[in-house]
Amino acid sequence: MGDKNVAVVVGVGPGLGAALARRFSADGFAVACVARSERKVRALANEIGGKGFEADATDPASLKAALSAIRESMGPIHTILWNVGSGVFGDIDTVELDALELALKTNAEGLFVTVKDSLADLRAAGGNVIVTGATASLRGKPFTTAFAAGKAAQRSLVESLARKLWPEGVHVALIVVDGQVGDGTNDAKISPDAYAETAAFLCRQHPSAWTFQLEVRPSVETW
Repeated sequence: MGDKNVAVVVGVGPGLGAALARRFSADGFAVACVARSERKVRALANEIGGKGFEADATDPASLKAALSAIRESMGPIHTILWNVGSGVFGDIDTVELDALELALKTNAEGLFVTVKDSLADLRAAGGNVIVTGATASLRGKPFTTAFAAGKAAQRSLVESLARKLWPEGVHVALIVVDGQVGDGTNDAKISPDAYAETAAFLCRQHPSAWTFQLEVRPSVETW
């Protein structure tokens, strides 16, 4: 354990998750990188001086075990960066109930478990919960029948959390991602590093002017 605030990035992949981990490490946080395979994030964790942890966002016991391990080895949790949200795409003719269940577990249930398990830490620290959302949370289309339901549930959960926890000093915010994520070399796609800067900005806001929902999209995106 050290004197740095602990930021937990849940859903660390090669794009947004890795960028979040690097950015918050650069901002002085001790970063816990959480993914389904600890081995896959080990190199990144070593690079930024953080630690890697294994957890399945659809498995409450797995999430709680990882959060407990983070507290034990790194200290209380100050900031949660929830970057989990993949889903199965298709219309009502092609998707099955398991796709809807996966979307709900991944986008809402896992977030619920993580925040509830971390409430004491977040309240004590006056911390942050920043959630990667999607435009599908605001509108359903035929091919997002399951995914949109999960993201809409996620957005409603985040709003409920914000209304409850803001007065207690915990900043809860949703970043609605509208566009494809790139590698930072193409301005027609969202740069992971630019996205991470947006998340870091939300964590620096003064409580007299907090943001709940912020939308990000490339300047050339049709919307």
